Amino acid sequence: MDWKLIMTAFVTLFLAELGDKTQLAALSLTAKSGKPFSVFIGAATALVTITLLGVIFGEALTKFIPAGYIHKGAALLFITIGILMLIGKI
Repeated sequence: MDWKLIMTAFVTLFLAELGDKTQLAALSLTAKSGKPFSVFIGAATALVTITLLGVIFGEALTKFIPAGYIHKGAALLFITIGILMLIGKI
Protein backbone atom coordinates (compact mmCIF):
# COMPACT_ATOMS: atom_id res chain seq x y z
CA MET A 1 0.00 0.00 0.00
CA ASP A 2 1.34 3.43 -0.96
CA TRP A 3 0.69 5.56 2.14
CA LYS A 4 2.19 8.69 0.58
CA LEU A 5 -0.28 8.45 -2.31
CA ILE A 6 -3.14 7.71 0.08
CA MET A 7 -2.34 10.82 2.13
CA THR A 8 -1.90 12.96 -0.99
CA ALA A 9 -5.31 11.86 -2.28
CA PHE A 10 -6.88 12.44 1.13
CA VAL A 11 -5.46 15.92 1.66
CA THR A 12 -6.13 17.01 -1.93
CA LEU A 13 -9.75 15.86 -1.91
CA PHE A 14 -10.38 17.00 1.66
CA LEU A 15 -9.24 20.54 0.86
CA ALA A 16 -11.08 20.56 -2.48
CA GLU A 17 -14.34 19.53 -0.82
CA LEU A 18 -14.26 22.05 2.04
CA GLY A 19 -17.30 24.30 1.86
CA ASP A 20 -18.59 22.93 -1.43
CA LYS A 21 -22.15 22.17 -2.49
CA THR A 22 -21.92 18.65 -1.05
CA GLN A 23 -21.36 19.96 2.46
CA LEU A 24 -24.13 22.50 2.09
CA ALA A 25 -26.52 19.81 0.84
CA ALA A 26 -25.60 17.52 3.74
CA LEU A 27 -26.05 20.37 6.21
CA SER A 28 -29.42 21.27 4.73
CA LEU A 29 -30.67 17.67 4.61
CA THR A 30 -29.58 17.09 8.20
CA ALA A 31 -31.26 20.26 9.42
CA LYS A 32 -34.46 19.42 7.55
CA SER A 33 -34.65 15.72 8.46
CA GLY A 34 -33.04 15.70 11.90
CA LYS A 35 -31.44 12.38 10.97
CA PRO A 36 -27.69 13.00 10.71
CA PHE A 37 -26.70 9.33 10.54
CA SER A 38 -28.97 8.64 7.56
CA VAL A 39 -27.67 11.73 5.76
CA PHE A 40 -24.09 10.69 6.54
CA ILE A 41 -24.61 7.16 5.17
CA GLY A 42 -26.28 8.48 2.01
CA ALA A 43 -23.67 11.19 1.41
CA ALA A 44 -20.73 8.90 2.16
CA THR A 45 -22.08 6.21 -0.17
CA ALA A 46 -22.55 8.77 -2.95
CA LEU A 47 -19.01 10.14 -2.53
CA VAL A 48 -17.47 6.66 -2.47
CA THR A 49 -19.45 5.66 -5.56
CA ILE A 50 -18.51 8.74 -7.59
CA THR A 51 -14.86 8.39 -6.53
CA LEU A 52 -14.89 4.73 -7.60
CA LEU A 53 -16.27 5.74 -10.99
CA GLY A 54 -13.54 8.38 -11.31
CA VAL A 55 -10.82 5.86 -10.47
CA ILE A 56 -12.18 3.26 -12.90
CA PHE A 57 -12.59 5.85 -15.67
CA GLY A 58 -9.13 7.30 -14.94
CA GLU A 59 -7.50 3.89 -15.14
CA ALA A 60 -9.24 3.10 -18.43
CA LEU A 61 -8.40 6.51 -19.87
CA THR A 62 -4.67 6.11 -19.19
CA LYS A 63 -4.65 3.01 -21.38
CA PHE A 64 -5.43 5.25 -24.39
CA ILE A 65 -4.08 8.67 -23.41
CA PRO A 66 -0.73 9.34 -21.68
CA ALA A 67 -1.08 10.56 -18.08
CA GLY A 68 0.73 13.82 -18.88
CA TYR A 69 -1.95 14.78 -21.40
CA ILE A 70 -4.67 13.96 -18.86
CA HIS A 71 -2.98 16.16 -16.22
CA LYS A 72 -2.66 19.07 -18.66
CA GLY A 73 -6.24 18.62 -19.87
CA ALA A 74 -7.55 18.59 -16.30
CA ALA A 75 -5.52 21.71 -15.47
CA LEU A 76 -6.89 23.53 -18.52
CA LEU A 77 -10.42 22.48 -17.62
CA PHE A 78 -10.03 23.77 -14.05
CA ILE A 79 -8.57 27.06 -15.32
CA THR A 80 -11.40 27.45 -17.84
CA ILE A 81 -14.05 26.76 -15.20
CA GLY A 82 -12.33 29.20 -12.83
CA ILE A 83 -12.26 31.95 -15.45
CA LEU A 84 -15.91 31.34 -16.34
CA MET A 85 -16.84 31.53 -12.66
CA LEU A 86 -14.77 34.68 -12.22
CA ILE A 87 -16.52 36.49 -15.08
CA GLY A 88 -19.93 35.24 -13.98
CA LYS A 89 -20.73 32.84 -16.80
CA ILE A 90 -21.17 29.92 -14.41
